[in-house]
Amino acid sequence: MNDHVLLFATMCAWATCAAGLAWYCLHIARQITYVTLADGRRQERRLPLLFRLLLPFAPNLDRLVSRPHFERARAAADRQLVAAGFEGLLNGRELLALKILTPLAGGAFWLAALKLLAAFSPASSLAANATLFFLLGLAFLYLYPLLWLKRALSRRHNAITRDLPFVLDLLTLSVEAGMDFMSALQRNCERRKLDPLNEELIRMTREIQVGTPRRVALRNLAQRVDLPDLRSVAHSLIQADELGVSIGAILRIQSEQMRSRRFSRAEKLANEAPVKMLGPLMLFIFPAVFIILLGPVLRQTLEHLF
Repeated sequence: MNDHVLLFATMCAWATCAAGLAWYCLHIARQITYVTLADGRRQERRLPLLFRLLLPFAPNLDRLVSRPHFERARAAADRQLVAAGFEGLLNGRELLALKILTPLAGGAFWLAALKLLAAFSPASSLAANATLFFLLGLAFLYLYPLLWLKRALSRRHNAITRDLPFVLDLLTLSVEAGMDFMSALQRNCERRKLDPLNEELIRMTREIQVGTPRRVALRNLAQRVDLPDLRSVAHSLIQADELGVSIGAILRIQSEQMRSRRFSRAEKLANEAPVKMLGPLMLFIFPAVFIILLGPVLRQTLEHLF
């Protein structure tokens, strides 16, 4: 009798734990994360669900990730998070904490999943190589925060690179029509949609409005975004400001250079396409064609032989 009561109490405890965990996951999944832009508007920034589940536990590792040994990693993570547009939502300490928490928490669930699969199919290759799959899963979970950050940064840089020539053309037309640079920049920020490039330009204009010199604001923009094309434009505008050169001419030259670089990148990707297609061709298409064309012939030959 006592054994049945203990078993029932254990099942109730596990059910309560599972229900509480499911409620916590659903509650976190329904939350929307935002960043506050320079003009006070809030823009949605989606963090992975795993990050949102583990972020409340990140302060427990502050003493560990705040040590001088992690100073360079924290600084690099802070720069990349700012460049990726997650400033104020996630910082370097929290990202380093997630690198530790992700394999710990995710590894426990991954181990439980492997054990469950091995129990249902003991003869499978997954059960025979459970240790290898577990270590591979831990390695992926450890690298996942850095892979996510690299992908987010690349996506934001690609968006800025795509929109930059068009914005430079608009600024060139406005400046050559008689508007000063700041008025043209503000008009562009007001009338364009809120994309990554517009967010950075809005922040730069707000810095200038509160008293930051234009050269310093441009230099901050180049350092914050950390994109070669945008850095080239910012440095050219800084030199034009220092030397008294016409900003309209500089903007036109930069716009032409941006388009030339984009065309060169497109040519490079087009030349790389045949090499990248060679792997799928060899792995999937050629075997499929071989099976479709020669399959009936091989079948008839085997039937005649046996």
